[in-house]
Amino acid sequence: MITGMTGFGSCDIVFGKVKGSVEIKSVNHRYLDLAYYLPSGFSSYEDKIQKSIGRYLKRGRVTISIRITDKPQMTVSLNKEAVKRYVEIANSLSKELNLKNDFSTADLLKMPGVVEAKETFVQANDLWPSVEKCLEKSLVSVVAMRKREGKALSININEQLKRMSVRIVQIKEHVKALLKNKKEKLSNEEFSSYQKSNDINEEISRLLHHIDEARALLKTSDGAGKKLDFIAQEMQRETNTIGSKVQDKEISAAVISIKSKVEKIREQANNVE
Repeated sequence: MITGMTGFGSCDIVFGKVKGSVEIKSVNHRYLDLAYYLPSGFSSYEDKIQKSIGRYLKRGRVTISIRITDKPQMTVSLNKEAVKRYVEIANSLSKELNLKNDFSTADLLKMPGVVEAKETFVQANDLWPSVEKCLEKSLVSVVAMRKREGKALSININEQLKRMSVRIVQIKEHVKALLKNKKEKLSNEEFSSYQKSNDINEEISRLLHHIDEARALLKTSDGAGKKLDFIAQEMQRETNTIGSKVQDKEISAAVISIKSKVEKIREQANNVE
């Protein structure tokens, strides 16, 4: 079954006190085109992200956004050995010089080397396993949405093909009636010339073949979008030839109707992966 190219998937990252999210959005595009929005330190993982996406998606403009939404702001550590040393020195000076020992806890905390505060940085290497799992979950959601779109596209395109087939039958019947009418009015030589110049059996046969090919293609998923667009172009070419060969009001109306449906198929093919 064909798949579309519109999809969305997201997943929440949880790694200790670090929280974040992965979001993947995809829309139609001629090729696979990736855009990254990554936190600091994650640029080196672009190749791995690309390979993960390549396993799931073949076409589409895909936006990958990884965000860190919550993390510990800083870590504070106390050097107890330094505290003990400062207290020993204070007590020693107090006894030796007969000074009042009013060394407070607040004073101790201000001393160099007692308290060390460090800003917390999220290490990409540590966080990557959690990000990778979220990336996979998001891609599964994207593919599921694209499959649902593909199902809707398939129904629509099949309906256009069905209507085209009806119009082709009408053209064949009307051409048959035209030939019968002309045979009664023209000489054998004139009728033979008219029949030859208005022979569209080959174009009808190819057009019906293209319809069968398109229907078969709707059941596949390997590069269906580009192939479907090519088939639609061939349908358009055969239809134009039919219109140019048979100059008749009813045939022209049927040709216009078929071309309209072919154009709709081409529009939908732009949304097929």
